Amino acid sequence: MSNLQLAKWRFIDESMTAVDRSALESFAMDDTLCHLVGQKDSVPTVRTWVHGNTVVLGIQDHRLPHIEEALPILHAAGYQTIVRNSGGLAVVLDEGVLNVSIVLSEQEGSIDIPEGYEAMLEFVRLLFPEAADQIEAYEIVGSYCPGTYDLSINGRKFAGISQRRLRQGVAVQVYLCVEGSGSERAALVRDLYEKGLQGEQTKFTYPTIQPEVMASLSELLGMPLTVSDVCIRIQMLLNVLSEKEVQMGGLTSDEMELYLFYLKRVVERNQKMLAR
Repeated sequence: MSNLQLAKWRFIDESMTAVDRSALESFAMDDTLCHLVGQKDSVPTVRTWVHGNTVVLGIQDHRLPHIEEALPILHAAGYQTIVRNSGGLAVVLDEGVLNVSIVLSEQEGSIDIPEGYEAMLEFVRLLFPEAADQIEAYEIVGSYCPGTYDLSINGRKFAGISQRRLRQGVAVQVYLCVEGSGSERAALVRDLYEKGLQGEQTKFTYPTIQPEVMASLSELLGMPLTVSDVCIRIQMLLNVLSEKEVQMGGLTSDEMELYLFYLKRVVERNQKMLAR
């Protein structure tokens, strides 16, 4: 609980306001918060965010030998695509997927990568006490964007964790498949790889997607859980974890200037990468 029980937390809820915006804006937002929290210009922050139908591709996905033939499959299914210039592979975002970023500072002591992952695992278990003892962290083979800290219940993945580090700030990010069908999202990524590879051997090994190993929390818990339900749980949890009243609200005008700087940087890097 050491990283989570703090004097003060800030909560920025963009679960409704970011839906129609590009996911690139969320990358810029987390960079901004890493800078602010890392430099002690903001208290530790939790941000929630949701984007409309988007498949966020990793750099390796963009190098699929037949990517130009694969992308129209996603677009025809009603998804836009963007490429992030960080590690990891394709993930699916839609209005049933809640992204949560926990942003902490390393000024009082370094937070190593396993510690960051463990903090998010603990946070998710605290969010869902009814399933806390069932939530496990290990790689789910056959899932999209597989990793050591895939979160699952009974072997079916509902979340994946990543990290971003900048200016002594650490953003630990999780996507939570809350509503809808986890296997339908996975089938979309399976189709991307099948069309993008067309049986070719590549230096990089892409995952063989098995849609049945992925599910949403509402499916796994057998209850009609919604994104807004989880946002309420997060706010209640932060009230428990914070010694003082939780600071609510978006960026100040000064913070917005910093955000615009990081947004420009994210967009320019994305354009350069796509031009290569």
